[in-house]
Amino acid sequence: MINRQHSAHRRYSPLDHLLINTDQALRTVFGRPRLTERTNPAATVSEPELRDDQRRHVARLMRINHTGEVCAQALYQGQALTAKLPETRQRLERSAKEENDHLAWCEERLEELGDRKSLLNPLWYAGSFALGAVAGLAGDKWSLGFVVETERQVEDHLDEHLAQIPAQDAKSRAILEQMKADEIHHAQVAKSAGGADLPAPIRHLMQLTSRIMTRTAYWI
Repeated sequence: MINRQHSAHRRYSPLDHLLINTDQALRTVFGRPRLTERTNPAATVSEPELRDDQRRHVARLMRINHTGEVCAQALYQGQALTAKLPETRQRLERSAKEENDHLAWCEERLEELGDRKSLLNPLWYAGSFALGAVAGLAGDKWSLGFVVETERQVEDHLDEHLAQIPAQDAKSRAILEQMKADEIHHAQVAKSAGGADLPAPIRHLMQLTSRIMTRTAYWI
């Protein structure tokens, strides 16, 4: 049996980090996400009666959210890899675990709606991981500031989706509302840990990238 106390303090080599991140990438893009102790907030909610056009639209919205969580996993993994302080790395890793729940919940809802994940997820994961690593290299305050701005933008588009979901679809709504609450919490944690406000050009570039992702994930 592995000594848990000893393994908790293990110092990982660059090869260890490479293998861990590769495993995480494969699980995120092609496999089943690892869940935390939390259950799906929609687990006990009845499946709503939706018209075919409503079902297609909701499924495409959930595909956007699933792709967003793929990006979130990659961003957090990239940032944690290059974070300077252990405390920052631990915060990022904890948030990544909760985002992983979102990934699993969105995937489950997509399957229930009879739709698929975005075909571009591998591309979005690779780009987001690189962006997260660069943010981490810029310094922990900028990396945490990047988290704050990302979560604020995600919160905004979750509000847009909540406004579009049919009133009877309490199942999708339960997932998105819990995701929104988590995103707000992650932003607060990152801000209180010293996250800096990003320059306006970077915020605008993030918004543009987000719009490209949402529009392509809706269809592809």
